[in-house]
Amino acid sequence: MLRTVIAFVLIAVLAACNTVQGIGKDIKKGGESIEKASK
Repeated sequence: MLRTVIAFVLIAVLAACNTVQGIGKDIKKGGESIEKASK
C-alpha cells in the first residue's frame, strides 16, 4: 500500500514539475501527502 502511494506521488511530482523551483514545491507537497497518509 505504501509503495503504491509513493509511486503515485512520484508520478504526480514528475508530471507537475515545469521548473526547478516547481520541483522543490512538488517534493514538499508529496512529502506532506505521504505524512498524512501514514497517520
